[in-house]
Amino acid sequence: MLSYMTGFGNHFATEAVTGALPVGQNSPQQVQYGLYAEQLSGSAFTAPRHDNRRSWLYRLRPSASHAPFKPYAGAPNLHSAPFSEAPVTPNRLRWSPLDLPAAPTDFIDGLATYAGNGDVATQSGVAIHLYAANQSMTRAFFNADGEMLIVPQDGALKITTEMGVLEITPLQIVLIPRGIRFRVAVTGPSRGYVLENYGQPFRLPDLGPIGANGLANPRDFETPVAAYEDSDMPCELIQKFQGQLWTTTLNHSPFDVVAWHGNHAPCRYDLRRFNVINSVSFDHSDPSVFTVLTSPSEHAGIANCDFVIFPPRWMVTEHTFRPPWFHRNIMSEFMGLIEGAYDAKAEGFAPGGASLHNCMNAHGPDKASYENAVRAELKPHKIADTMAFMFESRWVLRPTAFAATTPLLQTDYDTVWDLFTKAELPDAFNTE
Repeated sequence: MLSYMTGFGNHFATEAVTGALPVGQNSPQQVQYGLYAEQLSGSAFTAPRHDNRRSWLYRLRPSASHAPFKPYAGAPNLHSAPFSEAPVTPNRLRWSPLDLPAAPTDFIDGLATYAGNGDVATQSGVAIHLYAANQSMTRAFFNADGEMLIVPQDGALKITTEMGVLEITPLQIVLIPRGIRFRVAVTGPSRGYVLENYGQPFRLPDLGPIGANGLANPRDFETPVAAYEDSDMPCELIQKFQGQLWTTTLNHSPFDVVAWHGNHAPCRYDLRRFNVINSVSFDHSDPSVFTVLTSPSEHAGIANCDFVIFPPRWMVTEHTFRPPWFHRNIMSEFMGLIEGAYDAKAEGFAPGGASLHNCMNAHGPDKASYENAVRAELKPHKIADTMAFMFESRWVLRPTAFAATTPLLQTDYDTVWDLFTKAELPDAFNTE
Protein backbone atom coordinates (compact mmCIF):
# COMPACT_ATOMS: atom_id res chain seq x y z
CA MET A 1 0.00 0.00 0.00
CA LEU A 2 1.29 3.44 -0.93
CA SER A 3 1.45 6.26 1.58
CA TYR A 4 0.54 9.88 0.90
CA MET A 5 0.69 13.30 2.51
CA THR A 6 -2.26 15.66 2.06
CA GLY A 7 -2.75 19.34 1.33
CA PHE A 8 -2.36 21.26 -1.92
CA GLY A 9 0.74 23.47 -2.08
CA ASN A 10 1.93 22.53 1.41
CA HIS A 11 5.60 22.34 2.34
CA PHE A 12 6.20 18.63 2.87
CA ALA A 13 9.14 16.77 4.41
CA THR A 14 9.59 13.04 3.88
CA GLU A 15 12.40 10.49 4.02
CA ALA A 16 12.61 6.85 2.98
CA VAL A 17 15.64 6.29 5.23
CA THR A 18 15.64 7.64 8.78
CA GLY A 19 18.04 10.54 9.17
CA ALA A 20 18.39 11.27 5.45
CA LEU A 21 16.82 14.72 5.74
CA PRO A 22 19.19 17.42 7.03
CA VAL A 23 17.98 19.33 10.06
CA GLY A 24 18.23 23.10 10.20
CA GLN A 25 19.80 23.74 6.80
CA ASN A 26 19.23 22.53 3.26
CA SER A 27 22.76 21.92 1.98
CA PRO A 28 25.17 21.02 4.78
CA GLN A 29 28.84 20.47 3.97
CA GLN A 30 28.31 16.73 4.26
CA VAL A 31 24.83 15.30 3.73
CA GLN A 32 23.96 12.20 5.74
CA TYR A 33 24.93 8.87 4.09
CA GLY A 34 26.89 10.74 1.41
CA LEU A 35 23.68 11.81 -0.39
CA TYR A 36 23.75 14.71 -2.83
CA ALA A 37 21.64 17.82 -2.19
CA GLU A 38 19.80 19.34 -5.14
CA GLN A 39 17.35 22.23 -5.26
CA LEU A 40 14.55 21.94 -7.83
CA SER A 41 13.02 25.37 -8.45
CA GLY A 42 9.63 25.63 -10.14
CA SER A 43 9.54 29.42 -9.89
CA ALA A 44 11.99 32.29 -9.91
CA PHE A 45 14.08 32.42 -6.75
CA THR A 46 12.62 35.82 -5.88
CA ALA A 47 8.96 34.98 -6.50
CA PRO A 48 6.70 36.08 -3.62
CA ARG A 49 6.48 33.52 -0.87
CA HIS A 50 2.90 32.50 -1.74
CA ASP A 51 3.98 31.87 -5.36
CA ASN A 52 7.39 30.37 -4.66
CA ARG A 53 7.74 26.72 -5.70
CA ARG A 54 10.83 24.72 -4.83
CA SER A 55 11.91 21.44 -3.31
CA TRP A 56 15.17 20.07 -1.94
CA LEU A 57 16.06 16.55 -3.05
CA TYR A 58 18.62 14.27 -1.40
CA ARG A 59 19.65 11.62 -3.86
CA LEU A 60 22.10 8.78 -4.44
CA ARG A 61 23.77 10.48 -7.42
CA PRO A 62 23.77 14.03 -8.83
CA SER A 63 21.08 14.43 -11.48
CA ALA A 64 23.63 16.44 -13.50
CA SER A 65 25.55 13.24 -14.20
CA HIS A 66 24.54 12.26 -17.74
CA ALA A 67 25.76 12.36 -21.35
CA PRO A 68 24.58 15.13 -23.73
CA PHE A 69 20.99 14.97 -24.93
CA LYS A 70 20.30 14.16 -28.58
CA PRO A 71 17.08 14.67 -30.57
CA TYR A 72 14.45 11.98 -30.03
CA ALA A 73 12.54 10.80 -33.10
CA GLY A 74 9.52 9.18 -31.43
CA ALA A 75 6.11 10.54 -30.43
CA PRO A 76 5.23 11.55 -34.01
CA ASN A 77 1.95 13.25 -33.08
CA LEU A 78 3.30 15.32 -30.16
CA HIS A 79 3.57 19.06 -30.93
CA SER A 80 4.20 22.31 -29.07
CA ALA A 81 3.39 26.01 -29.20
CA PRO A 82 3.48 28.19 -31.14
CA PHE A 83 0.93 26.26 -33.19
CA SER A 84 1.12 27.29 -36.83
CA GLU A 85 1.10 23.98 -38.71
CA ALA A 86 -2.61 24.20 -39.60
CA PRO A 87 -4.92 27.16 -40.29
CA VAL A 88 -6.87 28.20 -37.24
CA THR A 89 -10.61 27.75 -37.74
CA PRO A 90 -13.65 29.30 -36.07
CA ASN A 91 -15.64 26.11 -36.67
CA ARG A 92 -16.97 23.98 -33.83
CA LEU A 93 -14.99 20.74 -33.79
CA ARG A 94 -15.65 17.35 -32.23
CA TRP A 95 -13.65 14.12 -32.26
CA SER A 96 -14.48 10.47 -31.61
CA PRO A 97 -12.32 8.66 -29.01
CA LEU A 98 -8.66 8.10 -29.84
CA ASP A 99 -8.01 4.60 -31.18
CA LEU A 100 -6.10 2.23 -28.94
CA PRO A 101 -2.76 1.26 -30.53
CA ALA A 102 -2.17 -2.11 -32.18
CA ALA A 103 1.63 -1.98 -31.86
CA PRO A 104 3.38 -1.74 -28.46
CA THR A 105 3.13 1.94 -27.48
CA ASP A 106 4.01 3.61 -24.18
CA PHE A 107 2.67 6.84 -22.70
CA ILE A 108 5.22 9.12 -24.43
CA ASP A 109 4.91 7.69 -27.92
CA GLY A 110 1.12 7.48 -27.44
CA LEU A 111 0.65 11.23 -27.01
CA ALA A 112 -1.22 13.06 -29.77
CA THR A 113 -1.58 16.85 -29.64
CA TYR A 114 -5.01 18.23 -30.58
CA ALA A 115 -4.73 21.96 -29.92
CA GLY A 116 -2.92 24.67 -28.03
CA ASN A 117 -1.92 28.30 -27.80
CA GLY A 118 0.77 30.62 -26.49
CA ASP A 119 4.49 29.95 -26.73
CA VAL A 120 6.79 27.67 -24.76
CA ALA A 121 9.57 30.28 -25.10
CA THR A 122 7.57 32.89 -23.20
CA GLN A 123 6.06 30.40 -20.73
CA SER A 124 2.46 31.23 -21.62
CA GLY A 125 -0.43 29.20 -22.99
CA VAL A 126 -1.19 25.50 -23.08
CA ALA A 127 -1.10 22.38 -25.20
CA ILE A 128 -3.83 19.74 -25.08
CA HIS A 129 -2.94 16.13 -25.79
CA LEU A 130 -4.75 12.82 -25.77
CA TYR A 131 -2.87 9.59 -25.08
CA ALA A 132 -3.43 5.96 -25.95
CA ALA A 133 -0.97 3.38 -24.63
CA ASN A 134 -0.73 -0.38 -24.16
CA GLN A 135 2.80 -0.73 -22.80
CA SER A 136 4.49 0.46 -19.62
CA MET A 137 7.38 2.88 -19.90
CA THR A 138 10.86 1.47 -19.27
CA ARG A 139 12.43 4.91 -19.69
CA ALA A 140 11.90 8.14 -17.79
CA PHE A 141 10.60 11.52 -18.91
CA PHE A 142 10.50 15.12 -17.74
CA ASN A 143 9.00 18.28 -19.20
CA ALA A 144 11.03 21.50 -19.13
CA ASP A 145 8.28 23.36 -21.01
CA GLY A 146 5.46 23.05 -18.50
CA GLU A 147 3.56 21.09 -15.90
CA MET A 148 1.35 18.17 -16.95
CA LEU A 149 -2.18 17.47 -15.75
CA ILE A 150 -3.02 13.83 -16.55
CA VAL A 151 -6.71 12.86 -16.75
CA PRO A 152 -7.18 9.08 -17.31
CA GLN A 153 -10.32 7.98 -19.12
CA ASP A 154 -9.72 4.24 -19.52
CA GLY A 155 -7.18 2.16 -17.60
CA ALA A 156 -5.26 2.58 -14.35
CA LEU A 157 -1.82 4.22 -14.25
CA LYS A 158 1.10 3.79 -11.86
CA ILE A 159 3.28 6.88 -12.04
CA THR A 160 6.74 6.65 -10.49
CA THR A 161 8.23 10.09 -9.81
CA GLU A 162 11.37 11.38 -8.16
CA MET A 163 9.28 12.18 -5.07
CA GLY A 164 7.50 8.81 -4.83
CA VAL A 165 4.80 6.74 -6.48
CA LEU A 166 1.25 7.75 -7.44
CA GLU A 167 -1.44 5.27 -8.51
CA ILE A 168 -4.53 6.60 -10.29
CA THR A 169 -7.63 5.27 -11.95
CA PRO A 170 -10.23 7.07 -14.08
CA LEU A 171 -12.00 9.79 -12.03
CA GLN A 172 -8.66 10.67 -10.46
CA ILE A 173 -6.09 13.12 -11.83
CA VAL A 174 -2.35 13.63 -11.37
CA LEU A 175 -0.52 16.95 -11.58
CA ILE A 176 3.21 16.66 -12.33
CA PRO A 177 5.11 19.97 -11.98
CA ARG A 178 7.58 21.24 -14.53
CA GLY A 179 10.93 19.45 -14.46
CA ILE A 180 10.04 16.44 -12.32
CA ARG A 181 11.09 13.10 -13.77
CA PHE A 182 8.48 10.37 -14.02
CA ARG A 183 7.59 7.02 -15.56
CA VAL A 184 4.10 5.73 -16.43
CA ALA A 185 3.14 2.06 -16.11
CA VAL A 186 -0.14 0.71 -17.49
CA THR A 187 -2.05 -2.46 -16.58
CA GLY A 188 -3.59 -2.82 -20.05
CA PRO A 189 -4.84 -0.62 -22.87
CA SER A 190 -5.13 2.90 -21.46
CA ARG A 191 -6.45 6.18 -22.77
CA GLY A 192 -6.91 9.69 -21.46
CA TYR A 193 -6.15 13.40 -21.69
CA VAL A 194 -3.17 15.60 -20.82
CA LEU A 195 -3.12 19.35 -20.31
CA GLU A 196 0.40 20.77 -20.68
CA ASN A 197 0.50 24.12 -18.93
CA TYR A 198 3.27 26.48 -20.06
CA GLY A 199 2.08 29.30 -17.81
CA GLN A 200 1.79 29.92 -14.09
CA PRO A 201 1.45 26.66 -12.11
CA PHE A 202 -2.03 25.41 -11.35
CA ARG A 203 -3.44 26.37 -7.98
CA LEU A 204 -6.78 26.23 -6.22
CA PRO A 205 -9.12 29.05 -7.25
CA ASP A 206 -10.09 31.71 -4.75
CA LEU A 207 -13.52 31.06 -3.25
CA GLY A 208 -14.72 34.67 -2.94
CA PRO A 209 -18.33 34.91 -1.73
CA ILE A 210 -18.54 31.10 -1.50
CA GLY A 211 -16.56 31.39 1.71
CA ALA A 212 -14.16 28.98 3.35
CA ASN A 213 -15.64 25.69 2.14
CA GLY A 214 -16.49 24.33 -1.28
CA LEU A 215 -15.12 23.16 -4.62
CA ALA A 216 -11.86 21.19 -4.24
CA ASN A 217 -10.56 21.00 -0.69
CA PRO A 218 -6.77 21.27 -0.16
CA ARG A 219 -6.77 18.28 2.19
CA ASP A 220 -7.96 15.97 -0.63
CA PHE A 221 -4.82 16.46 -2.72
CA GLU A 222 -2.36 13.66 -2.01
CA THR A 223 1.42 13.89 -2.45
CA PRO A 224 3.62 10.76 -2.30
CA VAL A 225 6.09 10.02 0.45
CA ALA A 226 9.72 9.46 -0.45
CA ALA A 227 10.56 6.17 -2.20
CA TYR A 228 13.70 5.45 -4.19
CA GLU A 229 15.19 2.98 -6.66
CA ASP A 230 18.81 1.89 -6.15
CA SER A 231 19.59 0.53 -9.61
CA ASP A 232 22.77 0.66 -11.70
CA MET A 233 21.00 -0.51 -14.86
CA PRO A 234 21.03 1.89 -17.86
CA CYS A 235 17.91 4.04 -18.21
CA GLU A 236 16.88 6.22 -21.13
CA LEU A 237 15.85 9.73 -20.07
CA ILE A 238 13.71 11.85 -22.41
CA GLN A 239 13.01 15.51 -21.87
CA LYS A 240 10.75 17.98 -23.62
CA PHE A 241 12.61 21.26 -24.13
CA GLN A 242 11.41 24.20 -26.24
CA GLY A 243 8.91 22.05 -28.04
CA GLN A 244 11.27 19.25 -28.99
CA LEU A 245 12.02 15.87 -27.43
CA TRP A 246 15.60 15.04 -26.45
CA THR A 247 17.11 11.79 -25.17
CA THR A 248 20.11 10.61 -23.21
CA THR A 249 21.01 7.47 -21.27
CA LEU A 250 21.81 7.35 -17.57
CA ASN A 251 23.83 4.56 -16.00
CA HIS A 252 21.36 4.37 -13.12
CA SER A 253 17.74 4.92 -12.20
CA PRO A 254 16.71 8.60 -12.12
CA PHE A 255 14.33 7.79 -9.26
CA ASP A 256 17.03 7.74 -6.59
CA VAL A 257 15.74 10.49 -4.27
CA VAL A 258 16.00 9.13 -0.71
CA ALA A 259 14.46 12.17 0.99
CA TRP A 260 12.95 15.49 0.01
CA HIS A 261 11.18 18.53 1.37
CA GLY A 262 9.40 21.42 -0.31
CA ASN A 263 6.24 22.35 -2.22
CA HIS A 264 7.25 21.66 -5.84
CA ALA A 265 5.89 18.13 -5.91
CA PRO A 266 3.42 15.93 -7.80
CA CYS A 267 -0.03 15.22 -6.41
CA ARG A 268 -3.21 13.33 -7.18
CA TYR A 269 -6.84 14.28 -6.63
CA ASP A 270 -10.04 12.25 -6.73
CA LEU A 271 -12.65 14.16 -8.74
CA ARG A 272 -15.42 12.45 -6.75
CA ARG A 273 -14.38 14.52 -3.72
CA PHE A 274 -15.26 17.80 -5.43
CA ASN A 275 -17.85 19.76 -3.42
CA VAL A 276 -20.30 21.03 -6.04
CA ILE A 277 -21.71 24.53 -5.66
CA ASN A 278 -24.90 25.14 -7.65
CA SER A 279 -28.02 27.28 -7.79
CA VAL A 280 -30.95 26.25 -5.58
CA SER A 281 -33.42 28.84 -6.86
CA PHE A 282 -33.27 29.74 -10.57
CA ASP A 283 -30.86 30.09 -13.51
CA HIS A 284 -27.98 27.90 -14.54
CA SER A 285 -24.70 28.74 -12.75
CA ASP A 286 -21.65 29.75 -14.76
CA PRO A 287 -19.12 26.91 -15.15
CA SER A 288 -16.62 28.85 -13.03
CA VAL A 289 -18.27 27.31 -9.96
CA PHE A 290 -16.95 23.94 -11.16
CA THR A 291 -13.29 25.02 -11.31
CA VAL A 292 -10.91 22.49 -9.74
CA LEU A 293 -7.61 24.19 -10.61
CA THR A 294 -6.65 27.47 -12.23
CA SER A 295 -3.49 28.80 -13.88
CA PRO A 296 -3.68 32.58 -13.49
CA SER A 297 -2.45 35.12 -16.02
CA GLU A 298 -1.12 38.64 -15.49
CA HIS A 299 -4.74 39.87 -15.58
CA ALA A 300 -6.78 39.18 -12.46
CA GLY A 301 -9.76 36.92 -13.11
CA ILE A 302 -8.63 35.90 -16.61
CA ALA A 303 -7.02 32.47 -16.55
CA ASN A 304 -4.21 31.17 -18.68
CA CYS A 305 -6.16 27.95 -18.21
CA ASP A 306 -8.89 26.59 -15.94
CA PHE A 307 -9.59 22.92 -15.31
CA VAL A 308 -13.34 22.62 -14.83
CA ILE A 309 -15.39 19.47 -14.20
CA PHE A 310 -19.09 18.62 -14.55
CA PRO A 311 -19.59 15.89 -11.95
CA PRO A 312 -22.70 14.14 -10.60
CA ARG A 313 -24.94 16.72 -8.91
CA TRP A 314 -28.51 17.58 -7.99
CA MET A 315 -30.47 19.96 -10.20
CA VAL A 316 -33.25 21.75 -8.33
CA THR A 317 -33.67 25.12 -10.06
CA GLU A 318 -37.23 26.26 -10.80
CA HIS A 319 -38.56 27.84 -14.01
CA THR A 320 -35.09 27.40 -15.49
CA PHE A 321 -33.48 25.84 -18.54
CA ARG A 322 -31.21 23.48 -16.63
CA PRO A 323 -28.58 22.28 -19.14
CA PRO A 324 -25.91 24.70 -20.42
CA TRP A 325 -27.68 27.33 -22.48
CA PHE A 326 -26.68 28.61 -25.93
CA HIS A 327 -23.63 30.78 -25.43
CA ARG A 328 -20.68 32.60 -26.98
CA ASN A 329 -17.58 33.14 -24.85
CA ILE A 330 -14.41 35.17 -24.99
CA MET A 331 -12.72 32.13 -23.43
CA SER A 332 -12.05 29.07 -25.59
CA GLU A 333 -13.26 25.65 -24.45
CA PHE A 334 -11.84 22.17 -25.03
CA MET A 335 -14.07 19.49 -23.51
CA GLY A 336 -13.55 15.82 -22.72
CA LEU A 337 -15.72 13.08 -21.24
CA ILE A 338 -14.43 10.50 -18.77
CA GLU A 339 -17.62 8.51 -18.28
CA GLY A 340 -21.37 8.63 -18.81
CA ALA A 341 -23.13 11.26 -20.91
CA TYR A 342 -22.95 15.05 -20.98
CA ASP A 343 -26.27 16.74 -20.25
CA ALA A 344 -26.07 19.11 -23.23
CA LYS A 345 -25.47 16.45 -25.89
CA ALA A 346 -27.74 13.50 -26.63
CA GLU A 347 -25.23 11.61 -28.79
CA GLY A 348 -21.89 11.90 -30.57
CA PHE A 349 -19.91 13.07 -27.54
CA ALA A 350 -18.52 9.77 -26.26
CA PRO A 351 -16.22 8.95 -23.33
CA GLY A 352 -12.67 9.41 -24.60
CA GLY A 353 -13.84 11.91 -27.21
CA ALA A 354 -13.36 15.68 -27.28
CA SER A 355 -14.80 18.92 -28.61
CA LEU A 356 -13.45 22.42 -29.23
CA HIS A 357 -15.50 25.64 -29.17
CA ASN A 358 -13.28 28.65 -29.77
CA CYS A 359 -13.63 32.31 -28.84
CA MET A 360 -17.04 33.88 -29.64
CA ASN A 361 -18.33 30.94 -31.68
CA ALA A 362 -21.86 29.95 -30.71
CA HIS A 363 -22.60 26.54 -29.24
CA GLY A 364 -24.99 24.89 -26.84
CA PRO A 365 -27.37 21.94 -26.51
CA ASP A 366 -28.37 19.82 -29.47
CA LYS A 367 -32.03 19.56 -30.52
CA ALA A 368 -32.85 16.46 -28.48
CA SER A 369 -31.27 17.84 -25.30
CA TYR A 370 -33.03 21.16 -25.79
CA GLU A 371 -36.45 19.60 -26.29
CA ASN A 372 -36.03 17.37 -23.24
CA ALA A 373 -34.98 20.34 -21.11
CA VAL A 374 -37.80 22.72 -22.04
CA ARG A 375 -40.44 20.02 -21.51
CA ALA A 376 -39.02 18.38 -18.40
CA GLU A 377 -40.94 18.36 -15.14
CA LEU A 378 -38.76 20.57 -12.95
CA LYS A 379 -38.61 18.38 -9.90
CA PRO A 380 -35.29 17.71 -8.13
CA HIS A 381 -33.21 15.57 -10.46
CA LYS A 382 -29.86 13.87 -9.91
CA ILE A 383 -27.39 14.00 -12.80
CA ALA A 384 -25.58 10.75 -12.02
CA ASP A 385 -22.93 8.47 -13.48
CA THR A 386 -21.16 11.18 -15.45
CA MET A 387 -17.90 13.10 -15.43
CA ALA A 388 -17.20 15.64 -18.15
CA PHE A 389 -14.50 18.28 -17.95
CA MET A 390 -13.23 21.38 -19.72
CA PHE A 391 -9.84 22.94 -20.34
CA GLU A 392 -10.73 26.63 -20.73
CA SER A 393 -8.17 29.21 -21.89
CA ARG A 394 -8.09 32.96 -22.44
CA TRP A 395 -6.48 32.48 -25.87
CA VAL A 396 -7.82 30.82 -29.00
CA LEU A 397 -6.92 27.12 -29.15
CA ARG A 398 -5.33 26.36 -32.50
CA PRO A 399 -5.89 22.78 -33.75
CA THR A 400 -2.91 20.77 -34.93
CA ALA A 401 -2.63 19.23 -38.39
CA PHE A 402 -3.27 15.84 -36.79
CA ALA A 403 -6.50 17.06 -35.17
CA ALA A 404 -7.65 18.76 -38.38
CA THR A 405 -7.10 15.73 -40.63
CA THR A 406 -7.64 12.65 -38.44
CA PRO A 407 -10.60 10.41 -39.40
CA LEU A 408 -11.68 10.81 -35.76
CA LEU A 409 -12.84 14.35 -36.57
CA GLN A 410 -16.64 14.34 -36.84
CA THR A 411 -17.22 16.36 -40.00
CA ASP A 412 -20.99 16.42 -39.40
CA TYR A 413 -20.79 18.05 -35.95
CA ASP A 414 -22.47 21.29 -37.10
CA THR A 415 -25.59 19.37 -38.08
CA VAL A 416 -26.57 18.88 -34.42
CA TRP A 417 -28.00 22.43 -34.59
CA ASP A 418 -29.68 22.10 -38.01
CA LEU A 419 -33.05 20.90 -36.70
CA PHE A 420 -33.92 24.00 -34.72
CA THR A 421 -36.89 25.90 -36.14
CA LYS A 422 -37.70 29.59 -36.06
CA ALA A 423 -39.62 30.85 -33.05
CA GLU A 424 -43.21 31.88 -33.90
CA LEU A 425 -44.42 35.23 -32.61
CA PRO A 426 -48.12 36.01 -32.15
CA ASP A 427 -49.73 37.52 -35.28
CA ALA A 428 -50.03 40.94 -33.65
CA PHE A 429 -46.24 41.17 -33.58
CA ASN A 430 -45.65 39.81 -37.08
CA THR A 431 -44.23 42.69 -39.14
CA GLU A 432 -43.69 40.73 -42.35
